[in-house]
Amino acid sequence: MRYSFSDRRRFFLFFMAAPAVLYVAAIGLWPLGQGIWYSFYRYNLLRPARTKFVGFQNYIDIFSDPSTQKAILNTFQFTIFSVGLQLVFGFGLALLLWRDSRFNRIVLAFLLIPATITPLVVGLIFKALLGADYGLIGYFLSEAGIGPRSGLMTSGDTALWMLILIDCWEWTPLMALILLAGLKALPNDVLEAGRVDGATAWQRFRLLILPLMLPSVFLALTLRSMDAFRVFDTVFVTTGGGPDDATNTLMMLGVKEGLQFFNVGYASAVGNVTLLFIALMATVLMLVVRRADVRINGK
Repeated sequence: MRYSFSDRRRFFLFFMAAPAVLYVAAIGLWPLGQGIWYSFYRYNLLRPARTKFVGFQNYIDIFSDPSTQKAILNTFQFTIFSVGLQLVFGFGLALLLWRDSRFNRIVLAFLLIPATITPLVVGLIFKALLGADYGLIGYFLSEAGIGPRSGLMTSGDTALWMLILIDCWEWTPLMALILLAGLKALPNDVLEAGRVDGATAWQRFRLLILPLMLPSVFLALTLRSMDAFRVFDTVFVTTGGGPDDATNTLMMLGVKEGLQFFNVGYASAVGNVTLLFIALMATVLMLVVRRADVRINGK
């Protein structure tokens, strides 16, 4: 049987891509399949002989356990407020840095420093700064009568909000960079036409810039929402999920169940629920942005 050039080329490309596909399957699909499999079992590493099939009981326990419900609520609250604030401040920074100048380039270089620091180190820095006993910020706020005397990171009323502000400090520059790239790609003729027609700055932003920026906004929101929903490092080193589960998140809960209590089945179910929430969140964001695009651009 003779093969055409296109068939041979297709086979060659498949042959060259096969190792990468197998690698991704080995490090991604296989653990995912194991996680789904374990989630249907009552499986504890300390008592492997007592492993038994429980069906969807682990998932039922997740949505019926008050502590897990609190973790889900905290995760959504953290994601919505942190990403929302990052979008607002990031868009503002992107607009300020839009004009190409030496000063803006210098500011942009320094602005990206927080995003280059690992979340673990960022958490340790802010834990030291916000501590009620020895933290510089915590001391002055305490002396000024702002916040609880026990410290902003040790109070159930303020701890989660402090984590949100820490996340905003670290990742707002990345949001600004993504949006700035979108602003740089806007067609100058369209913006110039709006300026010539006498449109005000607000009208140009609302009617021209914002509709054209929807793809960049969707990309920034999706990337940051997926990352914020999986927050763990900062929570682990600052509050450990406390006080009284006030900052406990789904990832924190999954790590505790899997590595502290060795409940592999329940931890796998928590991980699968987290993955499902992330997929649903990305889908909702896509639908919202697409509907906004249709409403604004009419297509």
